[in-house]
Amino acid sequence: MPRRQLTDKRAIITGASSGIGWHLALQLAQCGCRVIVCARREDRLKELSSLIKDQGGTCIVVAGDICKDETRQRLLATAKTKLGGADILINNAGIGAMGRFDEAGPDRLRQIFEVNFFATAELIRESLPMLNRGDDPIIVNLSSVLGHRATPLKSEYCASKFAVHGLSDAIRAELAADGIDLLLVSPSTTDSDFFDAAIEDETGKDWKKSGAMPPEVVATKTIRAMQKRRHEIILTFGGRIIVWLDRIIPGIANRLMARFGQ
Repeated sequence: MPRRQLTDKRAIITGASSGIGWHLALQLAQCGCRVIVCARREDRLKELSSLIKDQGGTCIVVAGDICKDETRQRLLATAKTKLGGADILINNAGIGAMGRFDEAGPDRLRQIFEVNFFATAELIRESLPMLNRGDDPIIVNLSSVLGHRATPLKSEYCASKFAVHGLSDAIRAELAADGIDLLLVSPSTTDSDFFDAAIEDETGKDWKKSGAMPPEVVATKTIRAMQKRRHEIILTFGGRIIVWLDRIIPGIANRLMARFGQ
């Protein structure tokens, strides 16, 4: 099939106030997309919108909590009234927490699943009538290599990303006959404020590794995969090694993960 063209496409991007979402909005606008950005930090979204408009692009701000039905409905209504619909839905909003599972309460698990999984699933469900009328439509779910191989001290985050992975594989097959594509993106550690914004960190570890992938690189690779009509990408060589070990030599992968959790 020919490459997906992005010029004049209408894109909804969640979690766009920083990091990967910010750079996806900026780069898609530079490709000719008209974008609608959503996050809780309205001041950051307005800053992004001004930057895109200064470059001659279109960026519409919808501030709010994507876990709330009211925010999702307002987001989709804005896409309909301001842009006439949507062709691209990018689910990027996400949160994490670090610490042993047995030392955490149930609220940590539920909060992470509300943002990382349930908000993603419901926004997909609610956007499908609009995407069905879109031009070469695609859903992009930002997951993680930890949605392929779980690691200790991030159990709830890993579980939520496994759930996104499973949902993505299932609905990709369901939506194929409707002409709606789905891309699952699995970065490793990204140089963003993810760890600073974690809802809990009881480990005392420094999670900001040197060599983390810049968010603008994640955005570039994601857009390239959209254009190439890829269905899934794991963005780092190390991430692909971890997934390979887990599939081919799971015993070694388990021993390595157990050592990491000590």
